[in-house]
Amino acid sequence: MSTVRFDDLIHAPTRLGIVSLLAASQWADFKFIRDSLGLSDSALSKQLTILEEAGYVQSAKGSSASVPAPQPGSPLPGTPRSNDTSRRSRKLSPAPA
Repeated sequence: MSTVRFDDLIHAPTRLGIVSLLAASQWADFKFIRDSLGLSDSALSKQLTILEEAGYVQSAKGSSASVPAPQPGSPLPGTPRSNDTSRRSRKLSPAPA
């Protein structure tokens, strides 16, 4: 019988908050996660890099115009509200199992 252990990497409070937000949707915008957790851009970016390197999340960078619209009946958090296609966004999602 194997012993169940907590993964110290993911159970740090900030990283646990990030994966909790992502667990509820297919993806979330960087700005949504930042604002929801009250983090600075640099603090969130650092935590996302750690999670991505460990295989917990994946990210895609692109213009806000390339972020897919939510499907009817299943709104996704962090949907960009700007029509400014020159602004860059970072789309994050849980890593595939």
